[in-house]
Amino acid sequence: MASHVASRPSFVKRLPHFVTLMKPRVMALALFTAFVGLMVAPTRLDPLPGFIAILAIAAGAGAAGALNMWYDADIDAVMARTAMRPIPRGKVTKIEALVFGLVLAVIAITALAFATNLAAATLLAGTILFYVAVYTAWLKRSTSQNIVIGGAAGALPPVIGWAAATGQIALEPLALFLIIFLWTPAHFWALALNRSDDYARAGVPMLPVVAGRAATTRQILVYSVLLVLASELPWVLEFAGVIYGVIAAACSALFLLFAHRVNKSTGADRRAAHRLFLFSIFYLFALFAALLADHGTGAFSRSPAPHARHSGGWAHGKALPATARVANGLPTLITREV
Repeated sequence: MASHVASRPSFVKRLPHFVTLMKPRVMALALFTAFVGLMVAPTRLDPLPGFIAILAIAAGAGAAGALNMWYDADIDAVMARTAMRPIPRGKVTKIEALVFGLVLAVIAITALAFATNLAAATLLAGTILFYVAVYTAWLKRSTSQNIVIGGAAGALPPVIGWAAATGQIALEPLALFLIIFLWTPAHFWALALNRSDDYARAGVPMLPVVAGRAATTRQILVYSVLLVLASELPWVLEFAGVIYGVIAAACSALFLLFAHRVNKSTGADRRAAHRLFLFSIFYLFALFAALLADHGTGAFSRSPAPHARHSGGWAHGKALPATARVANGLPTLITREV
């Protein structure tokens, strides 16, 4: 055992494996949606704290991914989709993954608190805790609604980004939260349909395993309809314009088409679910990119709130008033707890 430990490569040489622990694809989605949430907020961060905020949110997402892999190491080793992850392959030990995830989480939360405000840092801490303790340790192995409820964690990055810029939560970021929340079941169930044997072997009660294919495809269609309706909220709340409206309408029509094809597909047809899974990734990025483009045109003004008082963070006193002007006079919901 001692010789095995002594021969283990250094952390630097194994750095790519630790990067894999952070689930880079999931981290990229969290990073982008948080960036959009920060950029469309009615107040603007100075460049340096804004850059630190985005890095901190990305690091927080990576920490959650690492802690997820630490806890799920047993089922990851059983499933073909996850068997090549660093822990099952023996590239990273469980204790290393745990320490790495905890340290990264502390750094991310602390950096966000100092760069912006305590509200955003608290939201980030709550998101990591929810993903690891509620979704990973409890819901994932106990209920077929694991993805539905657990999806709240993945839907919070744009809210955190908005809070980093304003120190509070408003209707607009909650609309973005709802879009991602309703997108998550259709996205993951489309993947799970073609991986049901994998999940069954690992004892994970994903909906296709528990309820069967037909019930899952119906639920995908239901959530797709709800998602399409929610995608109109930015336009209804008047913090998105023509660019977003056109792209959201076109992409939503395609999303419904793919969901309908999945609902009509048979068990032997794996292509319909795979196509929906791939398109769902493009769909979410397209919606948030369109929202960012709308605000980048200057159609939505951004200015500091009239009352400047900071809620924590070394840059917040100058750049982040705690009471932000909400676009078009919409009411703002102040939060102090997660």
